[in-house]
Amino acid sequence: MKVLDLQCAHLHSFEGWFASEDDFQSQNGCTLIACPACGNSQITKLLSAPRLNLTSSRGEPQAVVEEAPKAAQVDTVAVNENQAMASINPEQLQAAWMQVIAQVMSTTEDVGNQFAEEARKIHYGESEERGIRGLATSKERQELIDEGIAVVPLDLAAAVMKGSVH
Repeated sequence: MKVLDLQCAHLHSFEGWFASEDDFQSQNGCTLIACPACGNSQITKLLSAPRLNLTSSRGEPQAVVEEAPKAAQVDTVAVNENQAMASINPEQLQAAWMQVIAQVMSTTEDVGNQFAEEARKIHYGESEERGIRGLATSKERQELIDEGIAVVPLDLAAAVMKGSVH
């Protein structure tokens, strides 16, 4: 899977997972991609480092919510993305996204600006294994990924500011 950073016409940023660049272009051309925050379908691709979502030989996800313990990982189901996007209206998509954010907020510890440092401590066994969230620069996120530390950037601030997540 190819993971792309996207933005709607209202400047909401979010991630999209696609089988290929052609898959993204096709879905975007047919306006099948909608912003999870506002439902806008005028989507542009942001500049970002290429990232692929691959699975290990054991079938475990390699890109998980910020060092989440295995018990907190969410099972995923493979679906035909074209069918899924065509059958979900923007309100359903936004509601599902808000549920994901609420789950992340309730099952992870906020470590603030110490995210990169704490993620390393967990990864190298210097701190208790647990799900964490916090702030990291693009450079810090890339360094963590380069070290083999699984992180997922999420725009939780926008959801919290809208009052949708407590």
